Amino acid sequence: MSVVDNSIKFGTDGWRGVIADEFTFERVALVAPVAAKVLLDTYGQQTGSRTIIVGYDRRFMSEEFAQKVAEVVSAAGFDVLFSEIFAPTPAFSWAAKQENALGALVITASHNPGKYSGLKVKSAFGGSVPQEVTKEIEAQLSTPVTPASKPGKIESFNPWTSYCQGLTSKVDIGKIRDAIASGKLTLFADVMHGAASGGLGMLLGDGVREINSERDPLFEGGAPEPLPKYLSKLFGVMKTHREQNPNKLTVALVFDGDSDRIAAVDGAGNFLSSQVLIPILIDHLTLRRGFTGEIVKTVSGSDLMPLVAKLHNLEMFETPVGYKYIADRMLDAKVLLGGEESGGIGYGSHIPERDALLSALYVLEAMVDSGLDLGEYYRELQTKTGFDSAYDRIDLPLASMEVRAKLLTQLQQEPLKEIAGQAVISCQTIDGYKYRLADQRWLMIRFSGTEPVLRLYCEAATLEDVHSTLAWAKQWAEK
Repeated sequence: MSVVDNSIKFGTDGWRGVIADEFTFERVALVAPVAAKVLLDTYGQQTGSRTIIVGYDRRFMSEEFAQKVAEVVSAAGFDVLFSEIFAPTPAFSWAAKQENALGALVITASHNPGKYSGLKVKSAFGGSVPQEVTKEIEAQLSTPVTPASKPGKIESFNPWTSYCQGLTSKVDIGKIRDAIASGKLTLFADVMHGAASGGLGMLLGDGVREINSERDPLFEGGAPEPLPKYLSKLFGVMKTHREQNPNKLTVALVFDGDSDRIAAVDGAGNFLSSQVLIPILIDHLTLRRGFTGEIVKTVSGSDLMPLVAKLHNLEMFETPVGYKYIADRMLDAKVLLGGEESGGIGYGSHIPERDALLSALYVLEAMVDSGLDLGEYYRELQTKTGFDSAYDRIDLPLASMEVRAKLLTQLQQEPLKEIAGQAVISCQTIDGYKYRLADQRWLMIRFSGTEPVLRLYCEAATLEDVHSTLAWAKQWAEK
């Protein structure tokens, strides 16, 4: 048993593993009741509850893994609200708070390739549990939970109902629906075969043009991650539409596998990551909705974010990479918006959880209210702030964890003084190593905590500068 215990480790947002290798029914049956017990220890007193929400995405055997979770959690004496259908992870976080539950256990591997599954643990307050909670789950795995003398009951529920009601209460849905119905706005949605499927249709009606709606546990051989390399079909659809409908206000919104990450493609066919969407959302929510509060960004976020925040006299708070750090801040301060460069965006007026469908609605509201294509909106913000930039990121596989350790030691003992021909002005170490260079470009070098992967991030004045800097970093890592 101890071998199994030691191999189950929670990352920044849950436990993930290869199906039938690390992620098995036996291990799920071990982890789930322990997670439920720790949720009880953590949130039982404040909620007075013994209910656990159990949900799942559209991956291979997700329903069966979730059924196992429901069974073993019930056997341990907890009541279970078991989803009758796949849904976005934020819908289960929402349900945990709305139902005054101890939390939620969600079968999903988010944006990972199809061979993976996973388990996310959500809190009673509707966000990811703090790291102390997942550490406690790991610590208690060597002492499996014994079945209760009286099992809890299992009841089914539809998570979409309350979730969609909650979203529509936060946005001018009628205005967006009218824009789509009248032809003023054309909306495509690439759900990447994931749990967002049907979501925008439920919220906005029949005018949503959804692609990759069908279930495909292999994700066409790729991954349900909103990155350009996985969006060739969408780019083709957008190109055809643009040729047939020039000068039409058009957007495509892209959702990851469990619908907590978002990206977009503008009317001109340009990919827009959350590095672009977050500044637009900050501007829209303050300018037209009158929202106030702190802006929270991760250290890998664009320099445009604080500049737009400054335009509206908003404070900025910076965290390490990982949405859990943003969620923690949301519990301690009045936050307008918190976002990370990988696509996770959340709102202080909602649950402390990244939510791609709510972000999608706010993006659409910004377009309808401004009458601007997203690319035009972004360029206007660049003009207002006097800041032009480009951004990219690469994940570089390393040969082994030993190579990872060697590179980390090198960075610690031999600080970089020059990068891509530019002098290093400063180095920030809140998470990894973020080097600001003489011409104000920045390069961030960050190691995965669980696998031999080096993450390289760069923002610079031009895409050429970005790519030359990333190429330098890649060459440095491989020498």
